[in-house]
This record gives sequence, C-alpha cells and structure tokens, in this order.
Amino acid sequence: LLLLLPESTPSVKMSFRVVRQSKYRHVFGQQKKKEECLDGIRISRNAWDSNFCSVNPVFLAVVLEAQGGGSFMVLPHSQVGKIDLDYPKVSGHTAAVLDVQFCPYNDYVIASASEDCTVKVWQLPEGGIPYDPKNAKNNKDLTDAIVTLNGHQRRVGIVEWHPTAENILLSAGFDYLIIVWDIATGKQLREITSHTDTIFSMSFNFDGSLLATTCKDRLIRVIDPRSGAVVQQGQGHDGTKSSRVVFCGELNKLFTTGFSKVSERQYGIWDPANLASPLKVETIDTGSGVLFPYYDNDTGLVYVAGKGDGNIRYYELDNASPYCYFLNEYKTATPQRGLGWLPKRGVSVGECEIGRCYKLTPKGSIEIVSFIVPRKSTLFQEDIFPPTKEDKALLSGAAWFGGQNATPTKVSLKDGYTPPARAELSAVESAAPVDELEKPPEGEKALLKAWHAQKEELKQLRAQLASAEIKIRQLTTQ
Repeated sequence: LLLLLPESTPSVKMSFRVVRQSKYRHVFGQQKKKEECLDGIRISRNAWDSNFCSVNPVFLAVVLEAQGGGSFMVLPHSQVGKIDLDYPKVSGHTAAVLDVQFCPYNDYVIASASEDCTVKVWQLPEGGIPYDPKNAKNNKDLTDAIVTLNGHQRRVGIVEWHPTAENILLSAGFDYLIIVWDIATGKQLREITSHTDTIFSMSFNFDGSLLATTCKDRLIRVIDPRSGAVVQQGQGHDGTKSSRVVFCGELNKLFTTGFSKVSERQYGIWDPANLASPLKVETIDTGSGVLFPYYDNDTGLVYVAGKGDGNIRYYELDNASPYCYFLNEYKTATPQRGLGWLPKRGVSVGECEIGRCYKLTPKGSIEIVSFIVPRKSTLFQEDIFPPTKEDKALLSGAAWFGGQNATPTKVSLKDGYTPPARAELSAVESAAPVDELEKPPEGEKALLKAWHAQKEELKQLRAQLASAEIKIRQLTTQ
C-alpha cells in the first residue's frame, strides 16, 4: 500500500523541559520537635529592622523587650523548653538593644549596639552565665562589659565583626556614620562619612578588604573600610523601604533584597566591581515585610526570609548568567520576627544538615529549623560538605589596618570539627566620657546640681553638632 502524503508536511516539533542539575534541588526544611525548641522569651518588639539574635555553636543570643534599659539573653544550646523569667541576662545598656553579634573567632565574646549611642563588647564566662533554676536569688545578670565604645552621637543600629582581623569591629549609627574600632584599645581607627541617610545593612567580602552597604538614599556602596573611600557606588532598588545586602563570599557577587517603585519585593545580583547596573533583578512577590538574606559560602545557597512571613525561600547562585536559580521554600503558618543562622561548623554532618536557623516568633518562641539534603548513605558526604571556613583570626588589627589582607583558612568537617584554642580577648578599660572625668565631691549639693546642668548642656551641644555635621554631609553630596 502506498501512503500518499501532502507535498508540504508540517514538521512536528517536540519540546523538552530541561531541569537544571543540582545536588541541592531536593533540600527541605524540617522543624525540630517542640521540646527541643525554646519558649517563654520576651523577644524585642522594636521597630528597627534587625534579626535581634545571633548564634554560634555554643550559644544563642536573643535581644529582649526591656523596660527602662536594654538587655539580651545568652542561652547555651543545652537550654531548651520554656525559659524562666528570672533567667540571667546581659544588661548593661541604658536603652534598648538593637543588634547583637558573636565574635567569629571567639564563641565567648559578643558585641551589642544600643539606642544609648554606645557599643559594648562582653566576655561570657566559661559555660555561660551561671543559672540556678531552684533559687532565683543566686541568678545574677552580667552587667560589666569588657569595653564600652563611645563615638556615635545617635543610636547605633548595626555591629559587624571583621572576618579575619583580630579585635576589629564596625558599628553603624543613625548619625549616618560607620566607625571602625580597635576593641583592644577602645579607640576609633576610622570614621566612614560617605552616607547621607540611614544605613540599613553592611557586609564584608570574603577576606574583609571591602565593605558593602545599603542606605535609605537607595544607593549601594562598596567601601574600603581602612581609608573610608567609596570604591564603587550605584543606584539600588527603587523602593523607599529597607534594603539589605550580603557579599557572596568567594563568588564575589553582591546579593541584595529590596522593593520596587510599586512596592514589589525584589532580589538583585550585582558585580561589586561595577554597580552601574545589576546583573539580574527579579520580583519575588508583593509582600510588605523586609527581606533578610543569608549566604552560605560552602554550598552557594542564599536563604531569603521576610519579616512577618512564615516561609523561607532558598536559591542557588552561579557565576554565569542567569546567576540565580530558585530551589524551593520552607513554609509554615508562624510568622518570623528574626532569624539567626548557625555557622557551618555547628551543623549535624551525619544527618546531611547543610544549614540550621533559629526562627524568632512574635509570641516568644524560637523554632529551630534544619535544612537537609536527602541522602540514604550515613557516610560523610564530601560533595555537600566541602571544607568550611575556620574560626580563626589570621591578622592582628594593626596589620590589617596597615594594608595587609588574609584569605580565610578552611578545615574539613569529615572527622568532626575541633575548634582551635580560643583567642584571649584583651581590652583596655573603657575611658570615661569627657563629661564624667571630673565628678563633684560627694555631699556638695550645689556642685552636684551645677554638674548635672553642665552635663545636660553638653548633651544638647553634642546633638546640635551631630545634626550640623549631617546637614553639611548632605549639602556637600548634592
């Protein structure tokens, strides 16, 4: 039989959907049991867009809602379940605490920033702050900081440790200044004055030679923290709400989150060497909460969690276009107040746990969520656990400020992580503020009254000076 076909037979095109291969494509989030999580904590309700917590393999620090002062709680990971109201706190600030950050090379050192215009650095006792659950009278707060840093004229919203240099700490305040501190001496090394509005976030690159910031003026800046000079600057997200930036480690890209002109939430990928235009900008949704990004250098994954959302999205970054691939999202009905991410050296390698976050909720509970790659084998999975950054200071503060850089060293997690000997933090006692150096003699009421009046006058003059400096910076940048 002959089958006669028309002269022009249309060609049949078959389409195949190509799925990008990735060993992290099936990562899933799993919340730990309720008895392994925490509850009963009066988490801060401050309107500042901060995570209000910090985590390392030994402790979890949480900023508290406090009346008449500022405090935060430092809990060892063995402390789970409902936390008593009389649990000892770290309470040395005179106003609300806005940010806390553990030192990356000493798990027993933590820095805090506050509305009282100071930054304090605390040394935790071995084993944590002593706690007696049977006798509340034996529980005493930690009130003495090893160093208090006075330099900001307005409240301080962000603290950030240098990733490789010892004793180098940065703070960003509402006076639009970033101050580089040497906490060993308590002195300022540099004031970065390039911002003309509120600083929303800052992030170091992998070796700590550059600092990326986002600001209310909608600009993204890459700054040399030693000189204070702006290396690159470009227009960021168009929306007026808070935007965030994170330096993507060895990938050497910037990942930002922010809002469009019509208040759509977005993420952007940028080349830090050229901020004239983004490599990629993509709309996520129309939510209203600020998006907090966290980048995992070992896996190349970035986790994005919105304030007030119940979900955490995660993406895989790549050096080639289109640079970012959506993987999945962890969904719950419980909104988050903030998130703290455990460093890779603290995760459970045997369970193929590549990430763990501590999710603060508005009702005072803290949920622990593990992100797991499903694998049947119980052997060490070398492909998903490459060597991770070692918690070790490689440079002295003076060497770094003098111009030296050091690439972080790495260590394998195969046989379990053994931390190096803890660097002892030696800091000079804080110098008293200028207005407190000559206190009046006790019992002299007239002198005491005059002293308080002088102190109040000095406070007002400082506030006026800070306002004048801000206006000068704004005028000079126009």
